[in-house]
Amino acid sequence: MCAEKIQRLIQASILGFVMGLAGSGMYAAAFILQFVMMVMLLIAGLTGFCPGLIILKKIFPACKCQENSSKDNK
Repeated sequence: MCAEKIQRLIQASILGFVMGLAGSGMYAAAFILQFVMMVMLLIAGLTGFCPGLIILKKIFPACKCQENSSKDNK
């Protein structure tokens, strides 16, 4: 499994956790977690900087499709 897929699985798990918090009535915690995740995704989308993905790439290999496209661009 590659780092990008693991990151998406972690994001889905966090969103499920947020839904669980909201369903159990913990709206403040759910709102804070959702807001933090939105800010981090916006930063990653606008700048390309994602600390979680950097850490995951040190542990797991990058996806092959991204390696091939970076080799083609060089």
